[in-house]
Amino acid sequence: MEKAGTDLTKRSIWRTLDIPIIIAGFLVILPILGINRTTDFAIFCIFVLAFNILYGFMGRLSFGHMLYLGTGAYAVTLFSEHVSGNPLLAILAALVAGALIGVILGPIIVRTTGACFALINLAFCQVGYFLVLVAFSRYTGGEDGMSAYFSKMPLLNFGNKGIVFGFVLFCLVLAYFFLKKFTASPYGVLIRSIKENETRVKFLGYNTFNYKWITFIISTTVSAFAGALSIINYGYVTPSFIDPSRAVEVIFAALIGGSGSLYGSIIGGVVYMAISNYLASYIPRWEMFLGFALLIVVFRFRTGVWGFMTGLFTRRRDALTR
Repeated sequence: MEKAGTDLTKRSIWRTLDIPIIIAGFLVILPILGINRTTDFAIFCIFVLAFNILYGFMGRLSFGHMLYLGTGAYAVTLFSEHVSGNPLLAILAALVAGALIGVILGPIIVRTTGACFALINLAFCQVGYFLVLVAFSRYTGGEDGMSAYFSKMPLLNFGNKGIVFGFVLFCLVLAYFFLKKFTASPYGVLIRSIKENETRVKFLGYNTFNYKWITFIISTTVSAFAGALSIINYGYVTPSFIDPSRAVEVIFAALIGGSGSLYGSIIGGVVYMAISNYLASYIPRWEMFLGFALLIVVFRFRTGVWGFMTGLFTRRRDALTR
């Protein structure tokens, strides 16, 4: 009983300190990486969080998640050009666009499983890439992309990189807090049960289709949120935001950090971005190193960096209490 009480106390402390630790971590790496790259790292972590809701918690691997990132990126850019330069309204429009694409594509996609789920997302991503690159190039700028211009607000001048970083970090914490509450709720338990055995969940009387659809919408919406923040940071959008060949980036990050873990998503996002940004400066074929790193993770650290660390801590704690 005493040991159980101690474990509960430690978990309670961790649940209280996880957000301050995330904020402190990004503030620590800020002077090392610089404000622009640290902002990029935080945005990518939001994208990994969105992907991990599907892959890590519901057990559905998507090869086309760049489509939902690009949806947010193009939505915020087109809104700023044709409707209003208000950045907050533009971000809201991106969230609506992300939710809308989840509502439209969800009934088709979530009916599939396994390789079919992964590939149908990839197929839709390829369609989206063609639309922005060729079919609607008159509106999207085609291969050249287009710039986004936002009006200045009293407390949110996104021309100031410091304000952009603070806003993005706040958004990362907000996304983490929302998904933390979501995955810790009975709903979160249910989607993890769908991952383990959907047939048994159906047998208990749950309509798993609706739960999968809602989860898919949440994932596409948060992905679009990350895409919108990317444009707030960069100020322009190109078809690379929907390029299907970039789908491996978020998959690698989720595997490195640990699927099924929100904290692992952030660690994986930071580690992947560090590898892709800095290793490329010293090793021409840095992708080969990333491939070897992924093989090591898959065969030696199947639960990712965060899962390995927590497992190691648990084993050592148990050894000391014996």
